[in-house]
Amino acid sequence: MPAEVASRAIRAGSRLERILASGAFGVTAEIAPPASADGSEIRRHAAVYRRTVDACNVTDGQRALVRISSLAAATIALQEGVEPIMQMVSRDRNRIGLQSDLLGAAALGIHNVLCLWGDPPPAGNEKDAKAVFDLSTEEMIATFRALRDTGILRGGDKVEQAPKVFIGAAADPFRGSKEESFGKLRGKVTAGADFVQTQGVYDVDAFEEWMRLVRKEWLHDKVYILAGVIPLKSAKMARFMVEKLGAVVPKHILDRMDRAPNPKAEGVSIAVRTIKALKKIEGVRGVHIMPIGWEEIVPDLVREAGLLPRPDPTP
Repeated sequence: MPAEVASRAIRAGSRLERILASGAFGVTAEIAPPASADGSEIRRHAAVYRRTVDACNVTDGQRALVRISSLAAATIALQEGVEPIMQMVSRDRNRIGLQSDLLGAAALGIHNVLCLWGDPPPAGNEKDAKAVFDLSTEEMIATFRALRDTGILRGGDKVEQAPKVFIGAAADPFRGSKEESFGKLRGKVTAGADFVQTQGVYDVDAFEEWMRLVRKEWLHDKVYILAGVIPLKSAKMARFMVEKLGAVVPKHILDRMDRAPNPKAEGVSIAVRTIKALKKIEGVRGVHIMPIGWEEIVPDLVREAGLLPRPDPTP
């Protein structure tokens, strides 16, 4: 375990942070809240993840669609015994709203937050909505870091009690050149991110090249990196990932999905092998599984990858 990571003080009330600080390989997953005032779907998905993952992202207006808020969804997940990672996008909040929601989340016992830019409104179902984008992602991270570590708001006032929060960011190793992607990661680490979740990895060799840049500047000693894994259900989904979402999916994986008599089983096999390969890469401290409507497969992936039972470090 890197010395700097191992010696880092635990500053949040986050179970995920304690697990990563212990040197264990972390596992997170994801829930996309529904467009409904009924939270039962979130409860069902949380039940699937209980004792299977260390924490679970709840998305925040993903693809600029109106959904149950991430704060409410994170609270429901917490009620169901699953530690949430509350995503927060700059699109919908100015600096007042961002800091207020962070204080509110901490008051409710939510101690992980993932800072994101957010998809633009024209991509969603309220195309005429006015985007905020008051702070950049790096500014949001720095604001949250200062509020946690000093108790001081961005405007200079001091709060009565600082929020205990584990601050996350996202990275896409395959968007643009490796150097451009790495530069964005460096900016978020410099701003104060504690952990990073990457977009889905299919090309492990290309991801390893990106991680070489990370290790060259010792960023893996400064931030916990969780590599993204998106299990494929079909050849059609694999092509969609490439054509619409810009994912880098090697031809041999596309061919395997095309030829598979049982595409879902093949997708699980590919995901399990990917997780095992990622675990061997120096500097990767965990995986972030994004099932995209296939939440029930997550326990099987974690089990087959040899990552059960999950550790339970004492607070």
